[in-house]
Amino acid sequence: MPLPRIRFIGHATVVVEIGGHRILTDPVLRDRVAFLARVRGSRPDPADLGRIDAVLLSHLHHDHADVPSLRLLPRDVPVLAPLGSQAFLERLGFVQVHAMPVGAAWERPAAPGRPTPLRITATHAVHDGHRVPFGPRAESLGFLIEAAGTSVYFAGDTDLFPGMADLHPRLDVALLPVWGWGPNLGPGHLDPARAAEAVALLRPRFAVPIHWGTLFPLGLRRVRPVRAVLDEPPRAFAAAAAGARPGCRVVVTPPGDVVEFPP
Repeated sequence: MPLPRIRFIGHATVVVEIGGHRILTDPVLRDRVAFLARVRGSRPDPADLGRIDAVLLSHLHHDHADVPSLRLLPRDVPVLAPLGSQAFLERLGFVQVHAMPVGAAWERPAAPGRPTPLRITATHAVHDGHRVPFGPRAESLGFLIEAAGTSVYFAGDTDLFPGMADLHPRLDVALLPVWGWGPNLGPGHLDPARAAEAVALLRPRFAVPIHWGTLFPLGLRRVRPVRAVLDEPPRAFAAAAAGARPGCRVVVTPPGDVVEFPP
């Protein structure tokens, strides 16, 4: 089966083109998010993203649901998001908000230019979705994207959970977070070693590390070296995944680039 075209914008922002459909995940389309600055990859021009057929929001943390970035998107684009997020998104003017419980599916039929139907299923995630300090307390999700006989898992932010082993019998691509936005990780995240354990559970053909090397706290670069934090996580993940699941090929892609799947 043909593999999707995937562009890693940076952090958890990815464009997935599959079966003629174009899906945008957790859009961060600016150089700054709160106290975080983009340190890798250029700021994407929304016009360069092309037509977006659906937006996936894994949760409402500021580095995944950035309000100024969301305001750059068409208000009629379907937004798939967790329970508890609907009022927040409707206040931003979105008119097609689908607040999805785990296991719910959203489908888009085939049409001219998109030859196969699209199915997106909300999956479990282990992550606190509360939008601090006073925002809504929404759930957190991952998403399974299927079209043209191909499957892509976008994990959003999550820790390991046993159900990963049952998400799909033949997963093609797993987009897995392997770090965060600073020198340390809190609960509800995957580090390189735990992301490799996720690969062993998911059994994908290809794994693409995301959520690394893009955002970093303002000012912190001046007081401590950050190269290891920015560069090491995907390399450590690739090495650990080679032992955890030898049949999976890890494709490390710098922020801003298109994923080049090996033949």
